[in-house]
Amino acid sequence: MLPDTALIEKYLEYVRVEKRLAARTVELYALDLQKLRAFAVQAKTELLAVKNQHIRRWVAQMHSGGRSGRGIALILSGWRGFYAWLGREGLVTSNPVQDVRSPKAPKPLPKALGVDDAVQFADFQSDDDPWLEARDVAIVELLYGSGLRVGELVGLDAQAGPGAKGWIDMQAAQAHVLGKGSKRRIVPVGSTALVALQRWLDLRGPMGTAAGTPVHASQADGAAALFNGRNGTRLSAQSVWQRLKRRSLQAGMNAPVHPHMLRHSFASHVLQSSGDLRAVQELLGHANITTTQVYTRLDFQHLAKAYDAAHPRARAKGKP
Repeated sequence: MLPDTALIEKYLEYVRVEKRLAARTVELYALDLQKLRAFAVQAKTELLAVKNQHIRRWVAQMHSGGRSGRGIALILSGWRGFYAWLGREGLVTSNPVQDVRSPKAPKPLPKALGVDDAVQFADFQSDDDPWLEARDVAIVELLYGSGLRVGELVGLDAQAGPGAKGWIDMQAAQAHVLGKGSKRRIVPVGSTALVALQRWLDLRGPMGTAAGTPVHASQADGAAALFNGRNGTRLSAQSVWQRLKRRSLQAGMNAPVHPHMLRHSFASHVLQSSGDLRAVQELLGHANITTTQVYTRLDFQHLAKAYDAAHPRARAKGKP
C-alpha cells in the first residue's frame, strides 16, 4: 500500500497530466491535500482510513478557526475529488467527503443609512444646474421615500399610457412600478417627493430634454421617460449610481450612497416606526417574507444602539 505522501503525488500527477488542470489549480489542490494529511496525522489515521466523522470534525475545526464558509467549500471540493479518484483506483469503498457541506456563510446585512443621515442626504441642495438638481432631488426622494429599485425608477414614464412600464399618479400620490418577475405593484409617494417631482416635471420639458436641446427621432423612449439625461435619452441605472455617488460626496456623507442603500434605508426606517413586516414586504415587492426578514436584524441593531446609548447598565459589561 502506498504511503499518504505517495498517494497525494500520484493524484496530483493525474490532475496535471490527464485532466490538464492549470498549474495554479494543481498548486491549490496540493495545499488542500497537505492540510488533509496534517489533519489525518493529528488524528493518528491514514488517508485511506479517513471516515465521514473525521471530515465533519475537521470542517468544524476550520470553521471555529475563522476560515470562511466559501474557503471551506473550496477545500472540501479538492478533498472530494481526491477521494473520488481513490475510489476509481479501487483504494477506498466510499467517499468520506461526499455528503459533507461547508457551513453557510452569514448573509451580510444590507447597508442602510441612519435616519438622520438619510434626511441629511435627502435635504441636501447642490449648486448644480437647476435642471439637473431638480431631477436628482426627485430621484433621491423616490428612492428613499418609496423604496424603489433603481431598475423600477429608470423604467418610469412621465405619464401612464400603452406600453408604459411604470408611472407616477400625482393625484393619487402613487407610483405604479414594474418589479422583478414582471410583477406590478403600487407604492405610496410622500408629499415631499410629490413636490420634488412637480418641480422636476416643470423643468423637464415636454420632450424630457433641457431647454434648447434638440430631440432626434431615435430618442422617442427618452421622451416618454420620467427621468432623462441632458441628451434626451432615458437615464440608465449606471448613471443614477454615478449621480448619487457624486451627490453623497458633495453632501459630506461618511460613505458613498448608492440606490439600493436608499431602498434599504426606506425599509429599515419604515420597519422601525411601524413594526409591520408584512407591510414592508408589500412595499418592497418581495415575493417571500424571508427576504424581508433581514430588516428585522437591522431593526435590532437600531434597538441595540439605542440601548447602549441610553441604559445606565449598558456600558457596565465586563466591569467589576
